[in-house]
Amino acid sequence: MPINATFKAFALATMVAVSAPAMVMADEVTTYTQEGIAINGTDPVAYFTEGKPVQGTAEFTTTYDDVIWQFSSAENLEKFKSDPAKYAPQYGGWCATGMSFGVKLPIKSDLWRIVDGKLYLNAHDGAMKRFNEKTEEVIENANTNWPNVKDIPADELG
Repeated sequence: MPINATFKAFALATMVAVSAPAMVMADEVTTYTQEGIAINGTDPVAYFTEGKPVQGTAEFTTTYDDVIWQFSSAENLEKFKSDPAKYAPQYGGWCATGMSFGVKLPIKSDLWRIVDGKLYLNAHDGAMKRFNEKTEEVIENANTNWPNVKDIPADELG
């Protein structure tokens, strides 16, 4: 029995309405990307396992929060896939110190620190210095600001 046109239109409208919020909530607005790759293509697991930033490759990739993440090895890729929240940087990879002021700043992959098992990235030497000097304050303020700004594009935050 053929499906009538009204039902088809309703089904299509429902699919769009249901999928649209998911596309808006988790993407390049909430995750810092460069050329479509999260955190400049740096392997987030390497910060924990090698103690330094390591460039990922197109050979080892996955999608998390609707953006592409790259890894330096199959092992790191699998670690991330098994527990992405453990390895993904805080604040979607945006600058932690910037987030403490409620702004999204692009990061430099070599300005980082792990605190209490969480990865924090920063935008420039001044931001890293402030993060190191006032770690608890920066994290507390950033944690307060993140829920309010995570879904707002960086260029709209001023």
